[in-house]
Amino acid sequence: MEAYPPEEYGERKRRRDCLGSWQARYRDPDGRQRQKCFAISEGGKKAAEAFLDDVRTRVRKRTYADPRRGEITLSQWWDMWWPAQPQRAVTTTNRKLSNWQHHIEPKWGRWRLCDLEFIELQKWITTDVKGHHTRRKVLELLSQMLRDAVRDGKRIPFNPAAEVRLDAPPKRDAEESRPPTREQCAEIRKHVGWYRPLVVFLEETGLRWGEATGLRWAHVDLEAKHLKVKEVLSEDRGRLFRKAAPKSVAGFRTVPLTPAAIDAVQTMAARFRPVETVSPIGDPHELHPEELVFRGPLGGALTRHNFRRTWIPAIQAAGLARKVTNPETGRDEWWPRVHDLRHVFATRLKDLGVHEKEVQTVMGHDRGSKVTWLYQHSPEDVAAQVLAVMAPETVPGVRKLKAV
Repeated sequence: MEAYPPEEYGERKRRRDCLGSWQARYRDPDGRQRQKCFAISEGGKKAAEAFLDDVRTRVRKRTYADPRRGEITLSQWWDMWWPAQPQRAVTTTNRKLSNWQHHIEPKWGRWRLCDLEFIELQKWITTDVKGHHTRRKVLELLSQMLRDAVRDGKRIPFNPAAEVRLDAPPKRDAEESRPPTREQCAEIRKHVGWYRPLVVFLEETGLRWGEATGLRWAHVDLEAKHLKVKEVLSEDRGRLFRKAAPKSVAGFRTVPLTPAAIDAVQTMAARFRPVETVSPIGDPHELHPEELVFRGPLGGALTRHNFRRTWIPAIQAAGLARKVTNPETGRDEWWPRVHDLRHVFATRLKDLGVHEKEVQTVMGHDRGSKVTWLYQHSPEDVAAQVLAVMAPETVPGVRKLKAV
């Protein structure tokens, strides 16, 4: 600058990247010039040459990663990563957002990607995150974020959360998870009052709560003695909404109707006279309770919260209520649960000798073999066979299943 003053030769930029005796210069895969300076030492030149050889090799093999790409914080990476994720179910999306906001961001949001280390993540997931299920979901989200950071131009060379281990899930007492007997269910039904048809229906069909409360009149065929499970009512943060798909693909199924289940459906139909239309999902008034078979006393869609106000006093009046502490969350839960009626149904089918394959088909469980499960029987055939075992007097001429 003194020898060539700007007044005579024009303004020029000072070079500030040469801090040592040797400077290794190279071009990255984008063609931009990069450099790294080495301090004054006897081996400075050899170190610079070795560095250049290594970098040029990685550039040629396309394994080069710009270290500066990993210097963004995890919060900055989340802002880039989250909008690019495929759209999931509402409950899944909100669970991931909650795990990020309440667990990951407060602890690691200000950390740079390149600074995250395995042992620190292992200690955090073991000591700070409570509950095995929560640990599993939080670690799943964090590991997915870091795995994609490796894929995205190798912002980091490896995923430090990939080898983080979880503790074993807590063991439950078999007695606490055992479903009630049919005799106990009969005692509960004496105290549910207005909701008796719903409780009978759940016990006779094994439907999940959202499948039963989302059942539309058009999907019930009383003449054929079966119903179609095609959608569910789901709840997220206190808001009810319809889902076109049940819990899994296997959830789309045909379920037989026993005489008791038919009586429960007819009782509800007589109360509200549901219409046979099936409105599209997603319109401004998507619940359309006028199409539902099972509703609340005022004619609206049923919610778990409101039904618990009847269920808990009913199991207490029946002398069955028992508080059970969840070993994972530490919260107290009541036994039996409404969902246990589904287990009562499955136990009944097993005791009647229905083959496991037919049980899983009717209950909507995922199947192991695609050929065996999808092509051997039609849903209607399976439903008719199960009905022949549960109520043989109602289905004349149907092949009877043998006990196994």
